[in-house]
Amino acid sequence: MIDALANAWRVPELRRKLFFTVGMLALYRLGAYIPLPGVNREFLAAGGVDTGENAITGLVGIFTGGAFNNLSIFALGIMPYITAAITMQLLTVAIPRLQQLAREGETGQKKITQYTRYFTLGLSFIQSVSVVMLFRSGALGGGVLANSTPLDLYLIVLTLTTGTMLIMWMGELISQYGIGNGISLIITAAIISQAPNGIRTLFEGGNVLTIVIIGLLALLIITAIVFVNEGQRRIPISYAKRQVGRRMTQGGTTYLPMKVNMAGVIPIIFASSLLIFPTAILQFAGGDPDSFLVRFAQFFAPGELPYLVLFAILIVLFTYFYTAVQFNPIEHADNLKKTGGYIPGIRPGQPTAIYMNNVLTRITLFGALFLAAVAVVPYVITGFMNVQIFLGGTSMLIVVGVALDFVRQLESQLMMRNYEGFLRKQRI
Repeated sequence: MIDALANAWRVPELRRKLFFTVGMLALYRLGAYIPLPGVNREFLAAGGVDTGENAITGLVGIFTGGAFNNLSIFALGIMPYITAAITMQLLTVAIPRLQQLAREGETGQKKITQYTRYFTLGLSFIQSVSVVMLFRSGALGGGVLANSTPLDLYLIVLTLTTGTMLIMWMGELISQYGIGNGISLIITAAIISQAPNGIRTLFEGGNVLTIVIIGLLALLIITAIVFVNEGQRRIPISYAKRQVGRRMTQGGTTYLPMKVNMAGVIPIIFASSLLIFPTAILQFAGGDPDSFLVRFAQFFAPGELPYLVLFAILIVLFTYFYTAVQFNPIEHADNLKKTGGYIPGIRPGQPTAIYMNNVLTRITLFGALFLAAVAVVPYVITGFMNVQIFLGGTSMLIVVGVALDFVRQLESQLMMRNYEGFLRKQRI
């Protein structure tokens, strides 16, 4: 990675792209400290929203880089866009009209992207209203909006919605004019921004043995993430000679790569979002601690054994579900049959689809168990060691995955320019 950055720095065009990417991320982080209009300044001076004991605000605080704690204009972060994008991806499988648009190439993809933006706008507005209601009810940070007028509340909702749309626009600009996936880089920047506070908390509250164990655990998780993310099953594909017009195409052999972790971090996000509901019930129920709702929410409190078991089960189920959405064996088998490709020893058509499905099922099991371990093991280790800091396997999975993708894109840009230099020399 260091060599790739050093080589990119020598290319003026790549240097400009790197400067643009860093500049947009810096603007995003600056917005995380601009407070919303009408917020009680004394509340912010006292430290803002405490996310330590609340699963809802804790999860939002991680993915917004502390912007939610500061009640800034970027308090919602990019989460509404991620929710909208994932939902649209799932709807594309279920709705024929969206399936047709997905097959139309770039034109259809532009329309789906536009629908995602509209969906993001609606979700941002709904979540903005929910945040205002949450603080007005006193469930979080009582008094933060105590002196707010109806005009202030309207401005808060408008500002939060606009802030999310602005982050989405910044992410698209990075993808277009910078290097890497803009949305992923924004999430990564938000997560990394919380690392100094977490490290300081660990050094202040832990002994030397605890620090060493946490450091080794982090190194082990990073190594496992790199190993699994780069792991793939290569299915050999052979092509026979065939007549295309007046030309005879040469046959050959290639392979179809099937990633072990095809679903990425999406199953963990799904499972975390779903398990937030019991905590939300407890947040709004209040009242009698012996009521059924409160006891139900406490039974599935984050870090408890029922929560961890259900968390792992949901991750495995969502991994299979999202992998099935990403990879359709029947469609791939049909495409191979149309192009004259086949798997050696497997008949084209339905037998090929069955073979691909069997392979996909086996490697997805390993990927699902790995995701469950990455999400659950840090809970178990930190709970056993009684450490207050939470070593987020989900956060590390996102950061490492985005870093690998960024390096791959940077290397592809360098390779393209090296080829261009070689061609210019040949012309001379």
